[in-house]
Amino acid sequence: MGMCVMDFPRRGDWGSRPGSPGWRMGCPGSRWLWLCTLRLLCIVPAGEPVQRGDRDTNAGFPKAMDNVTVRQGDNAVLRCAIDSGVTRVAWLNRSSILYAGKDKWATDPRVVLLTNSKTEYSIEIQGVDVYDEGAYTCSVQTHNHPKTSQVHVIVQVPPQIVNISNSISVNEGSNVTLLCLAIGRPEPVVTWRHLSPPVRGFASEDEYLEITGISKEQAGDYECQAVNEVSSPDVRKVQIIVNYAPYMSDGRSVGAAVGQKGILRCEAFAVPLAEFEWYKEEQRLSNGLNGVQIKNIDGKSMLTFFNVSEEDYGNYTCVAINKLGFSNTSVLLFGLNPVYRAAVKSGYPANMGLTSHPVLLCLFCVSLVSLATGKPCHRC
Repeated sequence: MGMCVMDFPRRGDWGSRPGSPGWRMGCPGSRWLWLCTLRLLCIVPAGEPVQRGDRDTNAGFPKAMDNVTVRQGDNAVLRCAIDSGVTRVAWLNRSSILYAGKDKWATDPRVVLLTNSKTEYSIEIQGVDVYDEGAYTCSVQTHNHPKTSQVHVIVQVPPQIVNISNSISVNEGSNVTLLCLAIGRPEPVVTWRHLSPPVRGFASEDEYLEITGISKEQAGDYECQAVNEVSSPDVRKVQIIVNYAPYMSDGRSVGAAVGQKGILRCEAFAVPLAEFEWYKEEQRLSNGLNGVQIKNIDGKSMLTFFNVSEEDYGNYTCVAINKLGFSNTSVLLFGLNPVYRAAVKSGYPANMGLTSHPVLLCLFCVSLVSLATGKPCHRC
């Protein structure tokens, strides 16, 4: 193995210039910088990796740290243990000299000298970024020959979601694909889960979430989470709106006495919200006409009769409509029999049906049996 032998300045004289006591080799003019660089670089190719036997027999061996793992943005300290046998020392990154003795060669202001003693030679890289990752070499000149030791800087990056699908609105039965891309070191694990209704576990353990023939029950918020060991997860949400035609629960018939107030109600589930229309027989009812009021609130509709007349009794149809379809249900407004009127007079709500109260229903059954047989009846 060839060895570069040059007349180096004493330790501590790396910054000497022509004419100074430490400058033993003339470097006139602008040539001094590249000549000095050549001198320092001669340390590396002529040097030998430290062997276990060398550590036991030779003084001055450099001993760098194990791999240094640092989070992006934090500071990395590179330490090199030396002894009194070292005459010259430098830190290098690839082929670039960072520090030689106490002299800074790196132009990067983030690289600073921490310790330059007889036992330790350390530098610090401030605000580490991913491009700082790689091998760093501690190179020393001893009385025998140059030696080197390396340390690898590993930069960890917190997870970051860099691309995610926008919230969307689709019709029931459509196919949906959501994308969530994340970066980080180590590479983050990406998962999707459905938040509403309450979480049922992961919807996908992948960057892609695919839903075939989406149903209205699958609407809601979906959460993408990117996780690695560096920091807390990065979390983003996407909302899926599922549009569907109205569907209605069965209407509830209502009894009301003449001259009293009666209210018919219906409810529809739909996205977007349904609009309502009321019909009696084939005739559509208008709000404010013939003493009736139609009021629609959050998927519910109320048809109110402020002064029920005999002509108001009968079957009514509530129709719910949106852009995807319609649905309807029938509701009966009926008059009250004597038993019912007596109950209303005693305080029973006039706008509630017979089936709403078991005692009242029993009394009505008794009344019907008595009328049919002409005999008193004491049991339903």
